[in-house]
Amino acid sequence: MTDSSTNMRLKLPVVCFILEIILIILFGALVEYDYETDARKWHNKTHSEYDNDFYYRYPSFQDVHVMIFIGFGFLMTFLQRYGFSSVGFNFLIAAFALQWATLMQGFFHGMHHGKIHVGVESMINADFCTGSVLISFGAVLGKTSPVQLLIMAIFEVTLFAVNEFVLLTILGVKDAGGSMTIHTFGAYFGLMVTRVLYRPNLDKSKSRNCSVYHSDLFAMIGTIYLWMFWPSFNSAVTAHGDDQHRTAMNTYYSLAACTLASYGMSSLTAHDGKLDMVHIQNAALAGGVAVGTAGEMMLTPFGSMIVGFLAGIISVLGFKYLSPQLESKLKIQDTCGVHNLHGMPGVLGAVVGAVTAAMATFDIYGDGMDDVFPEIVKGRSASTQAGLQALGLAVTLGIALLGGALVGFVLKLPVFGAPPDTICFEDSIYWEVPGEEEDHEAQLTDVRPEEARKLNA
Repeated sequence: MTDSSTNMRLKLPVVCFILEIILIILFGALVEYDYETDARKWHNKTHSEYDNDFYYRYPSFQDVHVMIFIGFGFLMTFLQRYGFSSVGFNFLIAAFALQWATLMQGFFHGMHHGKIHVGVESMINADFCTGSVLISFGAVLGKTSPVQLLIMAIFEVTLFAVNEFVLLTILGVKDAGGSMTIHTFGAYFGLMVTRVLYRPNLDKSKSRNCSVYHSDLFAMIGTIYLWMFWPSFNSAVTAHGDDQHRTAMNTYYSLAACTLASYGMSSLTAHDGKLDMVHIQNAALAGGVAVGTAGEMMLTPFGSMIVGFLAGIISVLGFKYLSPQLESKLKIQDTCGVHNLHGMPGVLGAVVGAVTAAMATFDIYGDGMDDVFPEIVKGRSASTQAGLQALGLAVTLGIALLGGALVGFVLKLPVFGAPPDTICFEDSIYWEVPGEEEDHEAQLTDVRPEEARKLNA
């Protein structure tokens, strides 16, 4: 199915090689080990080897890394003829984005004598940034070339770092699990990109824009991995001790409540009461998104459950009723429904974070206030902190929407090898697919009457 416009023989190698060579040069000039990674600096002082941050952070990093490469990758394998691309392009853009994010986050979060210091925490933060890019990938899934995805990642990682710097450093916003910086930003950035890349004749590929039994089962693997490791994701970079413990616990209960709400709403919104696998694959994860901002705060277990419960309901309703309206009225073709899993739950999480911050007092936090809200300890009022949390949401939406629109226009350039409307959601455009394509399609569609009777018997 590949023609001259979608042939990647020169385009993809040129982009991959040039980008990696540039990254290697920049790393050589700017990046060095941090204090806890450098042999000479670490052994220059007396301390236990087990005081190294590696032993505290690396287990969380492993969990986050699994979420990025397996969780997100397999979650997007629901399309019947796009499994290679879902996992494979996820792998490609994640490998690039984590390198570029190391540089961009280093630039914006402080250079040390002209150098960017890297350690296990910078690896986690780079994965967080990569997660935001992969969320946007979900919005354009099946409609873009690998070159377009790499170009999108270049711009999105840069804007992510800018937004993160404004929120965390300038405004002093708290967002440990990234409800705003990761999920809201990635979702609305991706939605604007897919809006600009609107395809009026995408119905010509509607036969591929659907799942089959085994593809939904593969996608459920991604859901389970994400669900299991989300407490690590939200707590990965919080302060050691009670903060990390509390964040993991709040996420744990929010996910559990969200799952029951998702199952209930999925059945309730179906006229025959049957569960929809799309709802279960996605909405059951919304609780992890919605508790991201307030996870390290004193949200309480029952508060976390309320947040997760609401997130599950909102997410299912979004898939059932809002997504069709976004496509028909606003021309937003959101392949994976990132608005329902990451967008709306991310906004909910930001609101919950602002409300929880407004209720922060020293009676509740005690000496722990310095870890959770250091600016309040310095004299900022809780109401001011809440207002800045809300402002952080507005800034995130502004940068994401404007940035997504601009990047969308860049990606519209015809040189990037996007697939035509007639063959979107198809692996064989960019991949060697085992077997003859025509034979495979015949197997899917040509069922003899006697076989049909046997299957229906």
